[in-house]
Amino acid sequence: MTEKTFMAGFGGQGIISLGQLWVYSAMKEGLKVTFFPFYGAEKRGGIARASVIVSSDEIKSPLVTSADSVVVMNQDSVEIAEKVCKKGGTILVNSSLVKTDPARPDARIVHVPCNDIALKLGDVRIANMVMMGALSKVTGAVKLDTLESVLKSFFPSSKHALITLNIAAVEEGKKAVLG
Repeated sequence: MTEKTFMAGFGGQGIISLGQLWVYSAMKEGLKVTFFPFYGAEKRGGIARASVIVSSDEIKSPLVTSADSVVVMNQDSVEIAEKVCKKGGTILVNSSLVKTDPARPDARIVHVPCNDIALKLGDVRIANMVMMGALSKVTGAVKLDTLESVLKSFFPSSKHALITLNIAAVEEGKKAVLG
């Protein structure tokens, strides 16, 4: 099993954290991983992207030029999603912010209202965690069974009170997509 994922959004949406948590969880599950982040110099609002590969086999290159799955968190990232998604791949769209789908009739488009779900849970900053749950359910690549322990090591102890909310966001993301 190998899943190549390209994640795109703007700074402040947690794209880099999403990629990191995805690979940390995959490592805990015994998978091999690569993580290649890219972001603009702006603190918030610039581009944020991450190429992530999780695999049961050796990974030959960390570059994701043809993605099995693509995460699109904002409208400005639709164009790159169209280009990087392989034929027959899956594009997960944050339908709270993306109003025009990628023009890829050969790809499966999955709508996940990440921001709306995160707001219902009480904090829009967990929209990335909603998407992570959806990505797990759709791809099956990372189960996220070890997420609580990953979050305990990822967050400083002063933020451990947020772990329950993050796990709830992941579960809601899984529920938001069909089998």
